[in-house]
Amino acid sequence: MGTADNTWGAREFGPADWANARFRRNGSRWTAFEIIAMVLGFIVFWPIGLAVLGYKYWQGRSGGPDLQSFVSDRFQDARTMMSQNSASGWSCGAAMRRASRFAQPATGNMAFDEWRAAELARLDEERRKLDEAQREFAEYVEELRRAKDREEFDRFMAERRARGPGGGANGGGQAA
Repeated sequence: MGTADNTWGAREFGPADWANARFRRNGSRWTAFEIIAMVLGFIVFWPIGLAVLGYKYWQGRSGGPDLQSFVSDRFQDARTMMSQNSASGWSCGAAMRRASRFAQPATGNMAFDEWRAAELARLDEERRKLDEAQREFAEYVEELRRAKDREEFDRFMAERRARGPGGGANGGGQAA
């Protein structure tokens, strides 16, 4: 009925045609990374897998970057921020505590911005003092525990010596 080039309106798809097929909206093709992330997300904690599915849906609708590019960009941004913070002498914990102040944009009023910077510096100094006091208190409590343990051990040794060489309360473990 039909010839090789006329098969009732159907046509042969080659690899390039499948890659550009109409049902594949805006290049939202699933990569191996995305499939693995989704499966592992559902295995570890189901909302993670659901988030990957949601991201893929959003990517298909808006044409955003694939998940692997998105994750690697965010990871690189975080590494850059951490390397800048460590180069300026900040620890990771201090950088996280101070991160909120850097997220606030300048107001445009230089006097207010200077006052805010001075107040934040004062608060940072207060936090440093509180951290130091907390460290000193922890050392004090540790020393008290050590002294209490030493006292209990000394009392045990004194009672042991008082019992005699056999360890019994009736004079060396002999029967009465």
